Amino acid sequence: MGVVATVSALTYYPVKGFSGVPVTTAETTETGLLDDRLLMVVEASDGSFVSQRKLPAMAAVQAALSNNRLTLTAPNTDEFELDLTHTGPEREVSLFNRWFGPAVDQGDPAAKWCSTTLNRDVRLVRVPPNHDREGWGTHPGKVGFGDAHAILMTSDSSLADLNTRIETAGATPIPMDRFRANIEVTGWPDPYTEDRVHTLTIGTTTLGFSTQAVRCAVPTVDQRTGAKTGPEPTRTLATYRRHPTRPGVTFGAKLAILTPGTLRVGDDVHVSEWQ
Repeated sequence: MGVVATVSALTYYPVKGFSGVPVTTAETTETGLLDDRLLMVVEASDGSFVSQRKLPAMAAVQAALSNNRLTLTAPNTDEFELDLTHTGPEREVSLFNRWFGPAVDQGDPAAKWCSTTLNRDVRLVRVPPNHDREGWGTHPGKVGFGDAHAILMTSDSSLADLNTRIETAGATPIPMDRFRANIEVTGWPDPYTEDRVHTLTIGTTTLGFSTQAVRCAVPTVDQRTGAKTGPEPTRTLATYRRHPTRPGVTFGAKLAILTPGTLRVGDDVHVSEWQ
């Protein structure tokens, strides 16, 4: 384990389920990369979150955030811009029927654009200023509107191993964006090394391993077009990456932010303790 890996890509997702924004530098907070999963699309009827699990077409919606102004674009749809509301009318929202809490509604124009684009009656909501949600796992940490953890980390060596297996099965290799990672790492010679970290430092940020990432159907969605592409990579992962105690297959590691700081592409990944 003496090889030092480096960060090859950083991505944050301003709106949960919409496209990611690649960056070369990212500030971290206790809930992850700054502005990651800051906003979420929820059902207008009951406030439950909507993701690519329900609507794969969400992947094709481009989200950009600059100076508190959100810009949304989608195929065959006019661009929409919105100044985010930090406080104001709140509604109760939920994730997986396991977490329930308040969120700041971003108003009728945003709801109309998202509803029209996604062909579903939805609202757009923001993490409120007093948001306080616990993660879980070896290092629980805090989390915003992410599924349950602050950071998802993947490695190039893991993807290379997976794609070799996919090609051997006669299928087409997949790109890393299928896994919607925040941090991509290169340089570890052994695949799935991310499963074995305990604590690590990247730049001025210290992170702790929470759990292996159990994957849903989202990796089967083409992140450029929003179309479901078939059984890969789930089919191949099921042959060797089934979680021992939870239903599903695994790829990537979920991490908690132990000490917030700054991350940069090219930063070394220093593992201070292994599992």
